[in-house]
This record gives sequence, C-alpha cells and structure tokens, in this order.
Amino acid sequence: MSTGAQILLFAVALGTLGVVIVLVRRGSLKERFAVLWLAVGVGLVVVALVRPLLDTISDRLEIEGTSTVFLAALLFLLGLVLHLSVIVSRLEGQVRDVTEAHALIEHELREGKG
Repeated sequence: MSTGAQILLFAVALGTLGVVIVLVRRGSLKERFAVLWLAVGVGLVVVALVRPLLDTISDRLEIEGTSTVFLAALLFLLGLVLHLSVIVSRLEGQVRDVTEAHALIEHELREGKG
C-alpha cells in the first residue's frame, strides 16, 4: 500500500471514530452499534499504522493492499446488513404483536360501551 493510501486510511479511521463519538454523545447512535463502529475505527487505525500486518494479509490472499482493505470493508458491511435485517425482522414481529393487542383492547372498549 502506498504512503498516500496509508495516510488516507488513517484519516478515514480517525474520522470514523470522531463521528461515532459525536453520534453517541448526541444520543443518535445506540451503544451496541457504537461498540461495533468503534471496533471498526480502531481496526482501521491498527491497519493504517501497522503496515506489515496489511502486507502479510495481502500476500497470503495474493491481492493488492488496498483491495484487502476494500474486501474487509465489504465483508463488514455484509455482516452489518445481515445483523440489521435480523433486528428489523424482530421489530416487525413486535409491531405486529402490539398492533394486534391494541386492536383487541379497542374492540373490548367498544363492546363495553355498546
């Protein structure tokens, strides 16, 4: 990986950490997701600072250094989308249960008045 790419990766990592911290402080990002994003930011800082680690991984995979970073980012995003899909599915079930309970309560109230 070139020095320019390494500096860019380091800047992106620090930017990621800064944005996550600001979002958590504002209450816009839940702590369980913040831990995940902080781990990503720290991982990027480590990769940017420990260049031989990235070179070793790239050599073993027989791909270019920056491609290794993009591969890791792609795998992370796929995992994140899967995790969020599970959460959305769970919330969808909870919304359905609350809607059904609300409808039953409304029905009982109408029956009681009539």
